[in-house]
Amino acid sequence: MKPLAMFSCLTLLGVLPAAAADRGDATPDHLLIKVLEEELAYSMEHLAMPDGSKPYYLAYTITDEKSVALSARLGALMAEDTDHERALDVDVRVGDHKLDNTHKIRGGYGFDPSDYMFEDTRVSLEDDPAAVRQAVWLATDRKFKSAAKKYQRVLTNLKTKVEEEDKSDDFSREAPSVYAGPEVILTLDRQAWIQRLRKVSALSRKYPLIYNSSVSLNASAENRYMVTSEGTRLQTGRKLLRVAVSASTKAEDGMDLSKTLLFNTAREGGLPSEQELADAFQKVIDYVLALREAPLVEPYTGPAILVNRASGVFFHEIFGHRIEGHRQKDVEEGQTFTKKIGKEVLPEFITVRDNATLAKFGDEDLRGFYHYDDEGVPASDVLLVEKGVLKTFLMSRSPVEGFPQSNGHGRRQPGRNVVARQGNLMIESSKTVSFDKLREMLIEECKKQDKPYGLLFEDITGGFTSTRRRGPQTFKVLPVIVYRVYADGRPNELVRGVDIVGTPLTCFSKILCTGDDPVVFNGTCGAESGWVPVSAVSPSILVSEIEVEKRRRAQEKPPILTPPIAEQGKSSS
Repeated sequence: MKPLAMFSCLTLLGVLPAAAADRGDATPDHLLIKVLEEELAYSMEHLAMPDGSKPYYLAYTITDEKSVALSARLGALMAEDTDHERALDVDVRVGDHKLDNTHKIRGGYGFDPSDYMFEDTRVSLEDDPAAVRQAVWLATDRKFKSAAKKYQRVLTNLKTKVEEEDKSDDFSREAPSVYAGPEVILTLDRQAWIQRLRKVSALSRKYPLIYNSSVSLNASAENRYMVTSEGTRLQTGRKLLRVAVSASTKAEDGMDLSKTLLFNTAREGGLPSEQELADAFQKVIDYVLALREAPLVEPYTGPAILVNRASGVFFHEIFGHRIEGHRQKDVEEGQTFTKKIGKEVLPEFITVRDNATLAKFGDEDLRGFYHYDDEGVPASDVLLVEKGVLKTFLMSRSPVEGFPQSNGHGRRQPGRNVVARQGNLMIESSKTVSFDKLREMLIEECKKQDKPYGLLFEDITGGFTSTRRRGPQTFKVLPVIVYRVYADGRPNELVRGVDIVGTPLTCFSKILCTGDDPVVFNGTCGAESGWVPVSAVSPSILVSEIEVEKRRRAQEKPPILTPPIAEQGKSSS
């Protein structure tokens, strides 16, 4: 999904090993593991180019995913899909740990197609050894030839370019991991959910001004089988389930307006009841209709509150992407924080960590949880910022200067190349007040700056950020629910039509205080290594200054004819 310079999300105490109780000591014995082991051993012994080049590292991963997607609108089923697929990833390294075929090639406008390539390699859905071996054999041959060719390009590139600033190795040495987790299986009552979605989605029939709406369920069970030439043997599983209620309309001035509420869980028992779903759908409809009548906001700079969930998205986009390890040695990256280890980058009352070992926060499941990353390294709790001071980066097995080891954050969508990514980004604060007090402080700041109002961002859908040197080091965050908070005591006023913009270092320096109300944002983030599930946990934050600009607005008028559901309502009455 990525433009080269952008990253967007749909939208969020040292390095500790994941809890031993979650690990298990058994060696995986699934048939796929055995087949992959045998193919790997044969390839490592016999695979070689005519010039003698051989792989020094080889890894096979098969990701088996079964999924269900159900969607209803206006009381009628719109989609009922089931899918089962197996994706094979083959990772081949030619050269050695110091320098190999994954080394960044400089020049060419900073673009190397292999960094963004998607390889869709499918394997048999059945545990048929011969069929699996054939797919692995073909993919290995293709990837090895490509790796050998790329390694020669790397050697040539080094001879023709200036000396590199970061001379770190290309691949870290890590202890192999062995783990056999239970196989995960979806146990949804599909027919019951179809009826539930139909019933809840029918609520929108009462609202002719809601032009489009949906109530949907998406669920997947993913089992992963991984073997490497270093001795890693992993069998892991996870379930991701999401229920979404959404509604949209068009204002008289042409602006498209929409709102979505999500329920995320890692187990069938965590899915919402019919009443919870109906209440959420009604809330979404009410918000959209209110937005239709809300006034447009002009460009503005001034104090603001980002409510907890919105704050989580804010930190994920603006901070999280900039401390991903691979960005620190890529000369085409802006490297906002590369030279700031040991320096203050956030207010001294803010601590940030990424704890991928955390499965839940309170009663809510975290989508960014995992046992092992996509390079077979155990997940960890990484202290990124302590009392405002930057301590480390999110690391895959691609070292950067001063950080030679992975901390378990190498992640990818099947078919992509691994890079360092966020898991569960946790924002902690030692300077907290109640939300009511935070609102009072916002009003005080408005009066101090002689501003008639401040802004309150209640919900944000996501955003994107530019991290490349060829573009401005800016970000844009996309709010949905925004209020004016008036300094003279008038009630909050719902407004629409603004996006948050700015630059990271300036924005972080404006944080004044936080609430005592941390909440989870669960989403899916897209970057070079594809789409991965993530979470962010953050309290509400008060900033002394934030900038908003006008949102792009469609120019088409609302529909000409009366909606059919309005005519049906008249006939019934």
